Amino acid sequence: MKEGIHPELHLITVTCSCGNSFETHSTKKDLRLELCNECHPFYTGQQKLIDSAGRVERFRRRYSKAS
Repeated sequence: MKEGIHPELHLITVTCSCGNSFETHSTKKDLRLELCNECHPFYTGQQKLIDSAGRVERFRRRYSKAS
């Protein structure tokens, strides 16, 4: 490996919005997640609506008027 061209790795603590945290190596010094393996619907088997920019709410408003 060439000297001086690779980014420096740091041991960091990754925190999720659900409160779960774990340690890993990264070039960033701080990492915060919205979803992790403890709260993601694929791993938990529970339905959880993940609203990005109000799309779920907009969908519900649009189709609640139709019925």
